[in-house]
Amino acid sequence: MIVGASVVELHIEGCQSLKAKRGVVRSIVRRCRNRFNLAVSEVGGQGTWQHAVLGLAAAGADATTVRGVLERAGDFIEELHLARVLSSDIEVLDLPHAEAPWVEDEGEPSDGDAEGDADDPERD
Repeated sequence: MIVGASVVELHIEGCQSLKAKRGVVRSIVRRCRNRFNLAVSEVGGQGTWQHAVLGLAAAGADATTVRGVLERAGDFIEELHLARVLSSDIEVLDLPHAEAPWVEDEGEPSDGDAEGDADDPERD
């Protein structure tokens, strides 16, 4: 499984209150989620009027695809012209996992036999 994370630092010009900044950030977050199907959250700069840091995350089977989606999302944020992108960083991780074939259980344990070994002669 490939997991990608991106941090985008923004300067929101013209905001004179946290409420105005929140409106701009919410708009950027909503648009990125809808267009790219990413997890997006404000991860820094919550107490400042004109500074925000967004975290974006994506998962997939191919590192090139995950990195490409995060790069396109960063470009999209710049093209919105709602805020100036100060910096952007992308990290892609390959998390190892083993794919085991699906094995269906042979039988369900009966009532009163939580372990499923009621027929075990050594239990008596």
